[in-house]
Amino acid sequence: MKIAGSTALVTGANRGFGRRLAAELLSRGATVYAGARNPDTVDLPGVTPVRLDITDPASVAAAAALAGDVNLLINNAGIETGTNLLDGDLDLVRLELETHYFGNLSMIRSFAPIIAGNGGGTILNVLSVLSWVNFPNIGAYGAAKSAEWAMTNALRVQLAEQGVRVAGLHVGYMDTDMAAEVTAPKSDPAQIARIGVDGIEADAYEIVTDDISRQVQAGLAGGVTALYPQLP
Repeated sequence: MKIAGSTALVTGANRGFGRRLAAELLSRGATVYAGARNPDTVDLPGVTPVRLDITDPASVAAAAALAGDVNLLINNAGIETGTNLLDGDLDLVRLELETHYFGNLSMIRSFAPIIAGNGGGTILNVLSVLSWVNFPNIGAYGAAKSAEWAMTNALRVQLAEQGVRVAGLHVGYMDTDMAAEVTAPKSDPAQIARIGVDGIEADAYEIVTDDISRQVQAGLAGGVTALYPQLP
C-alpha cells in the first residue's frame, strides 16, 4: 500500500487520534476525507470534511456515495462510556457495541466494494489493547473492542481474495480527550499515528504500537492466569 497518491477516509477525524491520523496521511501525500458527525468541527487544512455518523446507516450510505474514490478506510471513530457490565446501564453497553462493532461493520460493508472496485487497498480498524484484556470499570468498552477484533479477523480472510487488506491497530492509553482522566502513562497520539501509517504502508495485518500492547499480546499464550494475576 502506497500512501502517497492514495485516497483515505478517516472516521472521527475532527479531534484526538483521528485528527493525528488524518494529518499524518496528508503529510505523506494522501488525499483525505475527514469524517465527523459535525463536519464544522473539522479544522485540519487540506482535508475534505464529510458528515458521518457511523451508527446511522443513511449517513454511512451518503458518505460512501460522496467518497467513491477511496482505497484506504481507517475506522477510528469510537466512544468510551465507562460502563460496568454487571450493573451499568444496558443502553450504554448497547451503544458501545453499536459504535465499535455494528458501526464499523456498516462502514466496511459499504466501503469494501468501493475499495475493491478501485483496484484494492486497505481497511484499518483502530482496536485497543482492551480487545485482548478487560477490566470491570470499562467492561462495555473492552467487550465491544473484543467484538471488533473478532470481526476484523473474520473480514480479513473474507476480503483478502478481493484485494482488500484488513488490518488492526492495537494501542494502550493515548494522550487524548478519551483518556483525559487516566493517570497511567500515555502515548503521544502523533507518534502512534506515524507507527500506524507505517504499518499500513508495510502491509501489516496487525500493528502493535506500544509496550503495553506487546506485553498483553505475549500474555495471551499464558491464558487467564497470565492476563489476570489478581484472580484467586
